[in-house]
Amino acid sequence: MISDWIQTSTHTVVFTGAGMSTESGLPDFRSANQGLWQQKDPSRVASVQALNDNVEEFIDFYRKRVLGVKEYEPHAGHQILAEWEKRSRIHSIITQNVDGFHQQAGSHKVAELHGTLQKVHCQACGMSYSSEDFLDGSYHCSCGGILRPSVVLFGEMLPEAPFEMAFAEASRAELFIVLGSSLSVTPANQFPLIAKEHGAKLVIVNQEATPLDGYADLVINNRQIGDVLDEWNRF
Repeated sequence: MISDWIQTSTHTVVFTGAGMSTESGLPDFRSANQGLWQQKDPSRVASVQALNDNVEEFIDFYRKRVLGVKEYEPHAGHQILAEWEKRSRIHSIITQNVDGFHQQAGSHKVAELHGTLQKVHCQACGMSYSSEDFLDGSYHCSCGGILRPSVVLFGEMLPEAPFEMAFAEASRAELFIVLGSSLSVTPANQFPLIAKEHGAKLVIVNQEATPLDGYADLVINNRQIGDVLDEWNRF
């Protein structure tokens, strides 16, 4: 069934969430035991207010997050998706993740809904820098503004360009594959529904059930994403 869908779809879109990253070893945000938001209050360390009023703790938190991302690397599933893009087996990736692993694996058409930890930018003038500058202790732009990771903070809107790309891709999809997302965060969780409303087949691969499973044409739970993709890669 899925093999036929992949082979016959003229526009396949992949949507990835935290489960894609945790298979590389990165911690997620919302799991009951080890999620980052179980350990830290996001309003104190990951919000616009924290950047303005609690900048030292903000910088300390994000410096550790940038360092954490650099300790890990894309897994086999990321590599398979990048290879599929080269072969036009998939046509774009929409991701909630900020690790940049899709691009590191070789994917090019990626809509990063929540930004990236691979870059930082000046809160005042917007100039972009490598995250290496952040790790080297450079927390100020040449204009004097504070440098911050190029991720979406609590209290900020999603970046317009990735959101518009994601909407366009979801609307065009004939096959929409969700990999490792609980589909509990809005507005990102609307893209599978947009795809479905435009006639796409919807496939959801996630460790646990999601609120949108009832809309899916195929649901796969309790399996590693890398294993599922490897299995599909043999078709």
